[in-house]
Amino acid sequence: MYIDGASSHKEGIGAGVVFVTLEGEALLYSFTLTQNCSKNIAEYQALILGLEIVVDTKQLPLKVYGDSQLVVNQLLGHYEVKKPGLLPYYNYAKRLMGWLGDVELKRLTRKDRKQVDALAKLASTVSMTDKETRILICKS
Repeated sequence: MYIDGASSHKEGIGAGVVFVTLEGEALLYSFTLTQNCSKNIAEYQALILGLEIVVDTKQLPLKVYGDSQLVVNQLLGHYEVKKPGLLPYYNYAKRLMGWLGDVELKRLTRKDRKQVDALAKLASTVSMTDKETRILICKS
């Protein structure tokens, strides 16, 4: 699973998730996030949305690749979560990863993940008004 969050004051906020099956098929997901948030929260949102899909489908083992040095290193325990606003997202992501059990997390550079980056940016440019759209907002 490849994840990316996009946050731009001009364009909006989005999340991209790409699953690659064992057969090499790519399953693409793009989410528009309706609440203004930082790039790091958008990254956590992308991870959480992807993990929730995996919880529903039970597709394990799971390898997760993300480009956010902060998010990946916080979840691996290398960095402390210093910003209180990130803590609910961190806690929920850790809980989902714990439920799944067999999750490997790695950091990739942006050039290695052009497709998921494009999905996140695309979602950030779409204006959503549909009240039926489900967006997870973690609150402490």
